[in-house]
Amino acid sequence: MEKIIFTDPENQEDLELYLLEQTCINGTTYLLAAEEEEEDSVAYILKEVQTENEDVIYAMVEDDVELNAISKVFAEILDDVDIEM
Repeated sequence: MEKIIFTDPENQEDLELYLLEQTCINGTTYLLAAEEEEEDSVAYILKEVQTENEDVIYAMVEDDVELNAISKVFAEILDDVDIEM
């Protein structure tokens, strides 16, 4: 399973995450990543964002409506995974 490094913008701490799935909705790429490779791990939904410098970064999805919608998509893609919020 592929690993990615995510830097938390609040505390600048690096998190090593396992990339579980990726999807593109309405031209935006979303990643589902988890802290552990095993079941019952804390997972994050990250969203591709373009900066003012036209660099591409990934940020955690914080909008509740967007988060609920994207989590349902990932739950459908990964039918053996339960996503709880």
